[in-house]
Formats: sequence, C-alpha cells, structure tokens
Amino acid sequence: MRGSSWNRRTVQRLRQALISTVGSMKIKLLLCCCIGFTLIALASRASDFMGWTNHTAALERFSDSRKGYSIVMNTWKRYDLLKQSISHYSRCPRLDSIHIVWSEPSPPSDSLRKFLYHIVQLNTRDGRQVELKFDINTEDSLNNRFKEIKDLRTDAIFSIDDDVIFPCPSVEFAFDVWQSASDTMVGFVPRMHWVDPTVCDKNHYIYGGWWSVWWTGTYSMVLSKAAFFHKKYLSLYTNEMPASIREFITKNRNCEDIAMSFLVANATGAPPIWVKGKIFEIGSTGISSLGGHSEKRTHCIDRFVAEFGRMPLEPTAVKAVDSRNIWFW
Repeated sequence: MRGSSWNRRTVQRLRQALISTVGSMKIKLLLCCCIGFTLIALASRASDFMGWTNHTAALERFSDSRKGYSIVMNTWKRYDLLKQSISHYSRCPRLDSIHIVWSEPSPPSDSLRKFLYHIVQLNTRDGRQVELKFDINTEDSLNNRFKEIKDLRTDAIFSIDDDVIFPCPSVEFAFDVWQSASDTMVGFVPRMHWVDPTVCDKNHYIYGGWWSVWWTGTYSMVLSKAAFFHKKYLSLYTNEMPASIREFITKNRNCEDIAMSFLVANATGAPPIWVKGKIFEIGSTGISSLGGHSEKRTHCIDRFVAEFGRMPLEPTAVKAVDSRNIWFW
C-alpha cells in the first residue's frame, strides 16, 4: 500500500512539474511573439522615424523625371529614310518625344508632316503620348543637331541619324545603361584615337575607325549618330563650346560628333560606354563614304586638342552587353 501511495504521489508530482513546465514554455513563447511583433512594428515605423520614407519618395520622383528619353534625329533630304526611322522608333516603349533636326532650305511639306504625325499616332495607341516636333534651322550646319532644346521633358537624349535602325530592345537596354552613368555618353558606334608615331610631338593623333576598335579592343569615343547623353550637353555645346570649333565644323561639314565626345570627356574626365547592339544601315550614302574621310577626322582631332589645350578623350575596353540575349558571355 505504501508503495502504491508513493507511486501515486510521484506521478502527481511529475504531472504538476510537467504542467508547470508547459505553462512556462507557453508564457515564454507568448513573450517571444509579443517581442517579435513589437520589433516588426518598430521596423515598419523606423523609416518614418529616420526620414527614409520621404527619401524614398524623393527617389521615386527623381526616377519619374528620367523614365523616358527624347530622340533627336538628324536628317537631310532623305524623306523615305526619315519615314522609315520615325515609324520604327515611335514604337519604342519609353520614348517620350521625337525632335527632327531640319536644316534644309525649304520647310517640311504638309504631306510629310501629316504622314509622320499619323505614323506616330498610329504606333502609340497603348496610352503613350509621343510628341513629334520639327526643329527648324535657317542655317545649314552640322552644329544644329546639338542646338539647345528648351522644352525637352526628359534628361536623356538619344541622338540618332535617319539612316540607321536599332531594335527597340537594344535602345531600351542602352537607356538602362545610360541611367547608371548619366553624365557620360552611351552609344552603339565606338571609335578610337592614338598618338601618331610618325610625329615627334605627342600632341598629334590619328583617328581610328571601326577596324581599329575591332583589332585593339579599345575605344575612346562613341559617335553621336547613335548615342545617349544628358540634355545639359546641348546647352554646353551651344553656349560654351569654343566658337572657333563650331565655325570649323560648319565650314568643313564634319566632326561635330568628335567635338561632342571632346566636350563630354572634358566635363567628366571619364570614357564613354559602348553598348553592343545590332545595327541596320538603311542608307547608302553619307559623309563617311566620301574620300579622305579618316584623314579629315584626324585633322579634326588635332584641331580640337589645340583648342581644348589637352587631349580629354579616355580610352577604355568596357563593353555593355545584354546577357539575356546572348548564349555565351
């Protein structure tokens, strides 16, 4: 009897101990949950306490101002190419506006205007409102493509000639690259320069075309025939570029793209960024097809170095590639 009584007391004590332990665990678990919920609540409010919420809103507003880009398209008496280019680029998702640089003696015809306005309207029925404008110039000069545009709604400019086509995904990718380095030039057509080894004076340089880039793997310019840059450089080119350089470009009808590369490199101290992309040449003639083109460009570089007082162009081997579209990278 004593043994059975002792066993019962032992079992009761064990039960009480177990109940006490379980109760203690429940209390501890409840306390942990309360502490956890409190920490979560504090974390969610921490952004308000620290001012991060306003900072995020500011970043969103900053991002909104750079969501899209404006195309500045240079053209000259190639209306079929102009129609084809406008028809293509007006489909690009983040395009905000198109500015056609018009330097011909006669203004654009009503039929051309109506056709282009209709094409843009037809290609932007998804809720977008792409603006199309003709920037009319009285003087025929290559400097016109870099004249300041007062009513631009975007920071980003995609400078393009009317005779080259890049797929919209390539343009959009280049825009993304530009957003990560918005002070520099980001483009599809790289070129190179190097010191002329035949001249003792190291301030003489040689202009290198595409094959120089292909052979060396380096470049120091991206041509404005297909490049993104910040709209502030239009103001710098128009108002602060040495007048002698602009006069030289107007007289020689060449090298405005090299001058812009000099201007941006001089302002940033950094190289441009080459973006890999497919290019479709839809035109058969241009300044680059004329004889002595490379020699003239070499002369331009030496002339600009003298005007700037130094060589601002920085060589680089960096190339931006959209790895989503490439099997091996």
